[in-house]
Amino acid sequence: MGEFEKSISFDGRDIRLKVGQLAPQAGGSVLIQSGDTAVLVTATRSAARDGVDFLPLTVDYEERLYAAGRIPGGLLRREGRPPERAILTSRLIDRPLRPLFPSWLRDDLQVVALTLSMDEQVPPDVLAVTGASIATILAGIPFNGPMAAVRVGLVGDDFIINPTYAEVEAGDLDLIVAGSLEGVIMVEAGANQLPERDIIEAIEFGYEAVQDLIKAQQDLIAELGLEIIQDAPPEVDSTLEDYLKERSSNEIKKILSQFDLSKPERDKALDAIKDTVVAKIAELPEEDPIRTAAAKNSKAVDNTFKDITKKLMRRQIVEDNVRVDGRKLDEVRPVSCLVDFLPKRIHGCGLFNRGLTQVLSACTLGTPGDMQYLSDDLQQDQQKRYMHHYNFPPFSVGETKPLRAPGRREIGHGALAERSLLPVLPSKEQFPYVIRVVSEVLSSNGSTSMGSVCASTLALMDAGVPISKPVSGAAMGLIKEGEEVRVLTDIQGIEDFLGDMDFKVAGTDSGITALQMDMKISGLSLEIIAQAVHQAKAARLHILEKMLQAIAQPRSEMSPFAPRLLTIKIDPDMIGLVIGPGGKTIKGITEETGAKIDIEDDGTVTISALDETKAKKARNIIQGMTRKLNEGDVYEGRVTRIIPIGAFVEFLPGKEGMIHISQLADYRVGKVEDEVAVGDEVIVKVREIDNKGRINLTRLGIHPDQAAAAREAAAVNR
Repeated sequence: MGEFEKSISFDGRDIRLKVGQLAPQAGGSVLIQSGDTAVLVTATRSAARDGVDFLPLTVDYEERLYAAGRIPGGLLRREGRPPERAILTSRLIDRPLRPLFPSWLRDDLQVVALTLSMDEQVPPDVLAVTGASIATILAGIPFNGPMAAVRVGLVGDDFIINPTYAEVEAGDLDLIVAGSLEGVIMVEAGANQLPERDIIEAIEFGYEAVQDLIKAQQDLIAELGLEIIQDAPPEVDSTLEDYLKERSSNEIKKILSQFDLSKPERDKALDAIKDTVVAKIAELPEEDPIRTAAAKNSKAVDNTFKDITKKLMRRQIVEDNVRVDGRKLDEVRPVSCLVDFLPKRIHGCGLFNRGLTQVLSACTLGTPGDMQYLSDDLQQDQQKRYMHHYNFPPFSVGETKPLRAPGRREIGHGALAERSLLPVLPSKEQFPYVIRVVSEVLSSNGSTSMGSVCASTLALMDAGVPISKPVSGAAMGLIKEGEEVRVLTDIQGIEDFLGDMDFKVAGTDSGITALQMDMKISGLSLEIIAQAVHQAKAARLHILEKMLQAIAQPRSEMSPFAPRLLTIKIDPDMIGLVIGPGGKTIKGITEETGAKIDIEDDGTVTISALDETKAKKARNIIQGMTRKLNEGDVYEGRVTRIIPIGAFVEFLPGKEGMIHISQLADYRVGKVEDEVAVGDEVIVKVREIDNKGRINLTRLGIHPDQAAAAREAAAVNR
C-alpha cells in the first residue's frame, strides 16, 4: 500500500490520518493526529495457538516522554512501567474494540497505540480508540466495524466535542462515547452530580459525532479500495452439543428455577450435572464420535455446558421475567452496612454487603507530604489529594491463586470508584488532609466496583471527612435476544458473565458522578441506555437509604490516631527564613515540637502532629518567625540572657530583641540584674527596628490595656 493521507474536519478541529507511511511490517497502521497530538496505532494478527478457546487480544497504550519534549528521570533515564493513566487508556481502547471481533475468532491479536507527539490541548486517548478501528480494518482482521470514539464536555450549558484539557477541567462532565453503526458500545464518564436527563442527552450528542467519524472511516476504506473483512464462522460439529443438551437441559432448568439456592449451592449442583454427563461420555465406546469429540478438546465439554447454561438462563429471564435468584428484573439484593467496627487506629472504615458481595473500605488521613505526584505523565505535573485503591484477592471467589501486583482490572475499578467520589470531596481549603481509601473485596458475586463506592462512602463519613453528599452505586445488566430486551438491576456474577452488558452508575440523590458501560454485543440503542440509566437511579436511592441507616452524616470528630492539621499562610518571601540554610531551621522546629511541617510555594504552611498541642507549638514558632513587626507593638516575653548594657527577651517564638538598660525603667538603673533575671516574664514594646533588622525593645510607655492584651495573647499561644 502506498502512502495516503486524509483530513477530516470535525467540529471545528481537523483530524488527520496517514496510512502506509509508518510501521510497514505491522498488519495495519495509521498515524492519527489532531493539533500537535499524534498517535501511531498498529494492529497485528498471528495464527491461532492450539488449545486456545478464547480471543487472545492484547491492547497496549504506550507513552514516550519525548512526545512532550521531556527526558525521563531515574538512573536509567528511560521510561519504566507504564503510569496508571496509560493502563486506563489501554483498557479504554480494549473495551469498545473487543465486542466487535467475531465470537469464533481465536487468532492472536495485538493492538499497540504509541503517542509520538502530544500538546496540552488534545488528549490522545479518544484518538487512539478511533485509530484502533482503522488499524484493525487495514490489517484485514475480521471485524464488525468501523468503530469510533469521542469525548464530550459540558461548559456552562453547552456540550463540546473533544474538549481540551482545560475545558474538561473547567466543566461539569468528562464523557467518552464509543459506538458502531449498530449503536453505543462503551460509555465512560465522570460528572459533577448531573441529572440523568443531562447524561442521556450528552451520550446522544456524542453518538451523533461518532457516526460522523464512522462515515469518514467508510470513505477512507472506499478510497483505498479495501473491504472490511467479515469472514463466515467455521463450521462446527454440533454432535457433542446436541448430546449434552439432550441429557442436561432439563436438569439445568430445574437448578435455575430453584431460587432459594445460594451461589455456592447452585454452582455445586450445576457441576454435579456436568460430572454426570462426563461420566456417561466416558462409558461410551472409544470409537463413538461423541467420546472422540470430547477427548479431542479437553475444554469442549466445559465450554459447551456453559453455553447451554447461558442460553437457558437468558431464556428464563426473557420469557418468565425471573432471575436465577428469584428476583424481579428491577430488584436489588439485600443490603446491609456497618461502620466503626475496627480499632480506631484505622481512621475510618465501612463494610458494605449486597447479596454475596462484600467490600471493606478503610480510609486513612494524611498530610500534604503524602500527596501522590504524577510526574511520569505526559501532561504537566499533577498532584493527587485523593487516592482510591482496589484489591481483589482470590479468596473472594473461593479460589487459590498466587498474589500478584494489581492488574489492569484492579487499577480500572479503583479509578472508577475514585472518579465516583471526587465530586463530593471537600476542597483543600476546607479540609487540607490527603485522603487514601483502600477497598478490599472480601466476597465477590457481581458489582464489586459499585460496592467499593458504597463502602468507601461509609469509610469517609466514619473518618470525619466532610463530604458534601453520600454516593452510592449500582450495576445494570442486559439480556438481548432478537428484539426482546430485558434490563436487569444489580446484576450478580452469573448475570454479568452470561449477559450482554455491565453498566455501572454511581451518584448522589442529586445526580450522577460516574458511569461506565461495557458491552458484549456490537451496539445498543439510546432508548435502552436511557432505560438503564433511569432504572439505576431507583436502585442507587434504595441502596443509599440503607447506607444512611448505618451513618447519617460525617462524624464531627476524627480518630485520635489521625493527624491534627493546622494551616497558616506566610509571606512567600519568608519561606527561606523558615526552612533555613540546608533545612536547618525547619528541622530544628520539627525536633523541638515533634510536628511535621509542609510548605508550599504560595506560602501555605501545613503543620501536622498526632498531639494537637505539638502542632500549635510549631505553628506559634513559625508565626513568630514570620510575623511582620511594627513599632509600638506590645508583647509578653521571657528574658533569655543578660549583658551589662541590657537584657535579651524572646517575645515571640524565634523572635528576640534587646532592652537597653536605659529602657528597663523610668529611672536610672545601676545594674540590669537589679530589674530583671533570666526566665522572668516581662511586658515589652517594640521601640525600633534598625536597618540591620535588629529589634530594640522598651518597658516604657506601655498602657495597662496593652499590657493586659499582651498577657492574654501569650496565654492563648502557650
